[in-house]
Amino acid sequence: MSQPTLGILTLYLNERKHLEERLIYQRMITAGKKIGLDVYVFTPQDVDDQHRRIHAMCYHPETRRWTRKWTRFPNMIFDRCRLQNSHRFTQLRRFRSKYNHLLFLNRPLRNKWTIHQVLSTVPSVKGHLPTTRLYQSMQDLQSMLRSHSLIYLKPINGTGGRGIMRIERSSLNPTTVFVQGRDHQRRIIRPQKLTIGQLARKLAAWRARDRYLVQQGIALKLPNGRVHDYRMLVQKNGEGKWEVTGCAGRVGANKSITSNLHGGGEAVRMDELLRRWIGDEHRIAEVKDDAERISLEIAQFLEEKYGALCELALDLAIDRKGQVWLLEVNPKPAREVFHRIGDRDTYRNAIARPMEYASWLYRQKGKRQGDAAISIVEGALSSGKDQK
Repeated sequence: MSQPTLGILTLYLNERKHLEERLIYQRMITAGKKIGLDVYVFTPQDVDDQHRRIHAMCYHPETRRWTRKWTRFPNMIFDRCRLQNSHRFTQLRRFRSKYNHLLFLNRPLRNKWTIHQVLSTVPSVKGHLPTTRLYQSMQDLQSMLRSHSLIYLKPINGTGGRGIMRIERSSLNPTTVFVQGRDHQRRIIRPQKLTIGQLARKLAAWRARDRYLVQQGIALKLPNGRVHDYRMLVQKNGEGKWEVTGCAGRVGANKSITSNLHGGGEAVRMDELLRRWIGDEHRIAEVKDDAERISLEIAQFLEEKYGALCELALDLAIDRKGQVWLLEVNPKPAREVFHRIGDRDTYRNAIARPMEYASWLYRQKGKRQGDAAISIVEGALSSGKDQK
């Protein structure tokens, strides 16, 4: 009997066919092989629709080399494709539409605004969401500034800290704000004082209308002036159940308003960062329990709402009082933060769990098919007895 196959669906970064997460894929393939799962990597560009085959990228742990081979479509697909402003993303949309009937471990989520709206309907989650509204005009921004002295402007589809702006109301002049952030190339925007009119012109140049959110800011600056937050990873395990894999702190680069590692941020163990921030060990334990509970509830709810999911990363803020706030949900999480803090067990689990879940899912599918076949046979036998 042949091994079940899992295809990791991704996108090339450029025309030279570079992959962003090649090392992670090597480790996933190796982990899959240990549990009897045949794993390969492919992109929509590698699909031959006419002959229903894939020019797969295959990694061989024994030789540590990559090769190509034509192969059949996989039994399951693990979609790792992140948003791209390129023709490759158009190809991805066509692939997802044409092969929607295949068995995916995970389905795409909606944009940040839609996710915020649906999570606002969950009573146990609503209180952990910062006040948020869609940016349609400067009136939205000014209205938020009247209620909150600190707000953030962020793209509804942005990743990696690109295009995020921190806006703080001046306590002396209501028509003046202090602005800093990152542009769309992730370059740091130095702190500057702007009038509301100047800010409006900047946002018009960014074409922010209907493409950005205005969100309540949470005070997250450490004594050294650097901001921090937490990355919580929840995944399906080898029994098909949601489980917290781990959580790590992130401290932003100097003068950065975001904590993203790609933007120069630093990874720190969660307990260490909470001791610096909150101090009280009993309160820290309560905060960690709260963060895990909220994260699992969100994962379960979003899967019920949008279909198959196998992992989510939740970016969490924790204020001085220990209140947990959900900043963002990431359906295509990286695992680097656990590697950087030296948590080898969590890093290994973060890589292995999607493979273990895929193996479980394949067995469940076979079991359902077997049960269905037995039911058909039993139905036929029963019908034959009735005819006698």
